[in-house]
Amino acid sequence: MVISGEHDKVYSGLEDRIRHSYRGAIEDAPFGSKILKGSRSLHQTAKQACILVGGRGTRLGELTVASPKPLLPVGGRPFLDYLIENVARHNIEEILLLSGYRSADIETRYHDVMIRGARVRCIPEAEPRGTAGALWYARAALQDRFFVLNGDTLFDINLLDLTVAEPADWMVRIALRFSSNRAQRGQVTLRKDQITDFAEKNSADPGIINAGIYFMRRELIEGLRAPTGSLEEQVFPELARRGLLFGRVYDRPFIDIGLPRDLAYANEAVPRWLTRPAAFLDRDGVLNRDKGYVHRPDQFEWMINAKQAVKILNDRGLFVFVVTNQAGIARGYYADEDVVNLHAWVASELASVGAHVDGFYYCPHHPDAADPVYNIACGCRKPDPGLILRALADWPIRREGSFLIGDKISDLDAATAVGIPGHFFQVGEDLATTVTKIIQ
Repeated sequence: MVISGEHDKVYSGLEDRIRHSYRGAIEDAPFGSKILKGSRSLHQTAKQACILVGGRGTRLGELTVASPKPLLPVGGRPFLDYLIENVARHNIEEILLLSGYRSADIETRYHDVMIRGARVRCIPEAEPRGTAGALWYARAALQDRFFVLNGDTLFDINLLDLTVAEPADWMVRIALRFSSNRAQRGQVTLRKDQITDFAEKNSADPGIINAGIYFMRRELIEGLRAPTGSLEEQVFPELARRGLLFGRVYDRPFIDIGLPRDLAYANEAVPRWLTRPAAFLDRDGVLNRDKGYVHRPDQFEWMINAKQAVKILNDRGLFVFVVTNQAGIARGYYADEDVVNLHAWVASELASVGAHVDGFYYCPHHPDAADPVYNIACGCRKPDPGLILRALADWPIRREGSFLIGDKISDLDAATAVGIPGHFFQVGEDLATTVTKIIQ
């Protein structure tokens, strides 16, 4: 186990040597790492999310007089911080905050800010228009497919699961959950994955309810007859009658901060939920066959059920990171940009099955490199643990429950150096089966 003092000693100076690529670029890390622009992810489904943050929050009384509800502190930070970060990590490129009450407070904190690779923009309403009206007002900024989330709830699901296996004819797909009391949320009648009836808060019986996350088509908003109204009370019931409303039930942590008692519970629960274990995956030999210096999509051959393995981890709520030595850069076989572009392609392939990687960390160094830039004692080339340490510094990772899967002893040594289990993987094994056994 690496203790704090040892961590500081090992980690110091690594930030300018480790490459961290995701979403098609080497991101500007908090420590000023080099930025290299690469291609964006090729998969075009679900790159945008809208968060509804315009409500007054009257049930919270005096707490929202001087603050919009999503900015109320939870665990020492605004609740909206957690929500934005959790949305952005699903390979989302743009987040629109549709604001109303005290919109200037939200705009001051978030407008035109990059968070986890997503650009945040604020679109304030001049007057309250309802949830459907807020989207209609922002319709010019909407992409063909987008997520919608309530700004006062957090449902810790794999968002991308809503995007796969689209029905032939649909307008909205809703994340649902089971509740012992349906009076507080919209209740639904579900036949397979089609919602045949949607009613807003009219029964205290147990059953399936709306959890406030929607995957939506822009043409629905463009076709609204009036620029005001409620999705839940007017739009969704009509879509259900027309057979255009679908949903999936998830059993994951949920919180609504709309009541004082729930806000108090969120102070403890939300930071705990979102500090999660991580799966660290070597790339060549685990996600794909190691053919030697793979750096183009045409060279990339997925291991058995590798995409499905990543989705299993996403669905179970783990972070997923790729940690890979890329000595081909040091040897001059390919460039940083080639690795970045390949990782963007990998992200696109994963998105097609509803999966995502939270971050790709790679080491470009090798002791035999002719270029002195790459011939250094970097601390990030496995078996050194620098790649894992960087992820631990960048993300709220809980080491308990975290693990690494690799195909070399050097991978397992890196895991041991940071005090997490390492699991050996061999060609011919099924990665989904391996992952399932580990997390069970």
